[in-house]
Amino acid sequence: MDPLQLFLLFLAAVVAGAINAVAGGGSFISFPTLILAGVPPITANATNSTALWPGSLASVGAYRRELAVQRQGLVLFSAISLTGGLLGALLLLRTGESTFEALIPYLLLLATLVFALSPRITRAARRLGKGQEGAMRRVGVLALYFAIAVYGGFFGAGLGILTLAVLGLLGLDNIHEMNALKTLQASLVNGIAVLAFVVAGVVQWPIALLMTVGAIVGGYGGAAIARQVSPAVVRWVVIAISVSLTTYFFITAG
Repeated sequence: MDPLQLFLLFLAAVVAGAINAVAGGGSFISFPTLILAGVPPITANATNSTALWPGSLASVGAYRRELAVQRQGLVLFSAISLTGGLLGALLLLRTGESTFEALIPYLLLLATLVFALSPRITRAARRLGKGQEGAMRRVGVLALYFAIAVYGGFFGAGLGILTLAVLGLLGLDNIHEMNALKTLQASLVNGIAVLAFVVAGVVQWPIALLMTVGAIVGGYGGAAIARQVSPAVVRWVVIAISVSLTTYFFITAG
């Protein structure tokens, strides 16, 4: 890989880290950049997850207070995250490169729709979560989250938004506590997936380490930008980029 491609990957990671710090959706930048740089799809997904995971893990520490008051159900949720994330990663590793490459446009489309409709999804989940609580309903919601965790281990873009929706279905309405749980569970899903990718030897470590540094730089800068730029503006920029990239991958796949 030539120096220009490495610089572009570093720059993509900086932008992804900044976007994650402000509004989320950084994978819409970093993952397609890896593909366009010629990294095989499964390796690109594994390398992207590995590069962005430390930033996600670091965010958990900022929510220590919110997590401390949510011990009930935390172990169960975490167990589902780890099991689903591992299953999704193993499913990815058993998927052929050509099959996963064919799925990329549809995965990006799904993630784009989830990201674009995230406010409506969250509001709808909260309304449904205020309905009558029951054991069967709770089991159903947890089964839904297991499927989301599997998706997170397999691909992951939009995982945080889907997790927030599930928490809304469970009746949670404190956004700070919801974000704390979302951040922890995303770190667990991605962390166990990264472990599977490392053991399988599909991570391109020079690129992953380069992008990790970029994501940290971007995350630090993004926190400063967040005080000056409206997250809504960043969301629309991310949506525009994701729509463009999704369209591109559908065209090239055809």
